[in-house]
Amino acid sequence: MPFMVEKLVHRMCEKTDWSLSQLSIQKGLYISHMVHLGQNSGSPLVSEQFEAWDYGPVLPSVYQMLKMFGRKPVKNIFWEANGLDGTSAADVIDVIAAQIKEMRPASLVHYTHDPKGAWAKHYCPGARGVTIPNEDILSEYDWRSKEAA
Repeated sequence: MPFMVEKLVHRMCEKTDWSLSQLSIQKGLYISHMVHLGQNSGSPLVSEQFEAWDYGPVLPSVYQMLKMFGRKPVKNIFWEANGLDGTSAADVIDVIAAQIKEMRPASLVHYTHDPKGAWAKHYCPGARGVTIPNEDILSEYDWRSKEAA
């Protein structure tokens, strides 16, 4: 069952001491979604489809929610963001947040722009609205897992 994106963003921000920019949050959500798909039999973390934008995979609703912050760290704008404790979503978000907390946004872009990845398969320069199918994101998880082993 997909989780509310606001709760996921809030948890990621909270776990990184509210230090992430929107770009880093987008990449963190994508990586979390990919890991969740891979570790939970293809079960999505979010119901919304990621899109292949110029700076990598993006959830359009998150972009709209956070664009006011520009490149600055996102602050707590969430009214109701609890309820993830003890879920597979919380587990994945916590691990990924710890990994990306100190990463530069450019490193996250580099990671999500891998030519073998799902984003690269669907990216069309300047286009928006081009979705990245969960099947391709799951395939990316599979090859990344094999490479890491």
